[in-house]
Amino acid sequence: MKYLVILCDGMADTADSKFLNGKTPMELAQKPNMDMLCRTSSVGLCKTVADGLKPGSDVANLTVMGYDPAVCYTGRSPLEAASIGVDLKSTDVALRCNIVTLSDEGNYEDKTMVDYCAGDISTEEAREIIKTIDETLGNDIYKFYAGVAYRHCLVVDNGTTELGNMTPPHDISGQVVGAHLSKAETAKPLIELMKKSYDILKDHPVNKARIEKGERPANSIWLWGEGKRPVLQNFKEKNGVSGCVISAVDLLKGIGICADMAVPEVAGATGYIDTNFVGKTEAAKKAFSDGTDLVYLHFEAPDECGHRGEAENKVKAIEMIDSLVVGDMVDFLNKSGEDFRILIMPDHPTPLNTKTHSSTPVPFMIYDSRKKIAGADTFTESTAAESGIFVEHGPNIMKMLLEG
Repeated sequence: MKYLVILCDGMADTADSKFLNGKTPMELAQKPNMDMLCRTSSVGLCKTVADGLKPGSDVANLTVMGYDPAVCYTGRSPLEAASIGVDLKSTDVALRCNIVTLSDEGNYEDKTMVDYCAGDISTEEAREIIKTIDETLGNDIYKFYAGVAYRHCLVVDNGTTELGNMTPPHDISGQVVGAHLSKAETAKPLIELMKKSYDILKDHPVNKARIEKGERPANSIWLWGEGKRPVLQNFKEKNGVSGCVISAVDLLKGIGICADMAVPEVAGATGYIDTNFVGKTEAAKKAFSDGTDLVYLHFEAPDECGHRGEAENKVKAIEMIDSLVVGDMVDFLNKSGEDFRILIMPDHPTPLNTKTHSSTPVPFMIYDSRKKIAGADTFTESTAAESGIFVEHGPNIMKMLLEG
């Protein structure tokens, strides 16, 4: 038996959206392959963010993979640190270090979060930015590590996770940042690093070049997502099957690494709508051909489009996953001669209205090549709700996939 998870990050949305004439992107998207599977699949809703936890991709993806974040979650950034090769000591605290675009008011507190991803800055440009930040702000206590695109890492020696509210930048797009800076005494040194970074980066050569090209400058770091070294049970020991994670983003790669799953690199995988959909699909096929039992194929694009309020692109992202991934993978698995199951779902909603994550339960479908059951005509938030099937303890979704 082969198992495929197609995780469409942030795909779910709300029916009262001011975008798309009141339809959700899942309702509007032309997705014949998902809908074909849906007609003979188990369809329902899954609660991927337990009460009391923040609706991040870290918590939600751990849940879908069958881990209980209430037991094993230690923070987002340590997972990303693992992906970029940072070996955290037990006394280290890691933080996500976004590079962002802020407006140019004199006081840092008066600036607006113009863009949480600095105009979708390239990895090459971002590495130059982080190199400068580490050379000027790094020391025996603070060490900065470059990741991918706008996503990077700060490791604090003998740090604390008691930092108050270190707000994710994608939660405050278009808002003045002052009200969202942690007021905790322990966070003051980190807030000071953020303020100093603006003075360092505003005239950085990378930013001067970006401004000349009409692009947004990466003029500040933004620290959040603090946590300590995670300990995840080996995925195969836990579930009895070997696993592989295919993703463009450090967070998912880090979860895979910490769970001792294979984590292949895919050239051109960006985490946005311009990602290498075909390359990731080919990597999934190769993993199965090489003997892997379960492939977790993750696509960040719907989530990024939700954060940016890009309604049409969110629809397009779903359609591209359907046309470039789902159909091809179904054809491959049908020709493999083995029985298989496919789980398709988002990790959490990223509504266009709010441009940030929600804890609302998400739609899922599980297709079993051996069973033809009555599912739903189309895969949407509303058809999933109408089924009456509800997975209240989110980690059970992996058990449902594996045990049928």
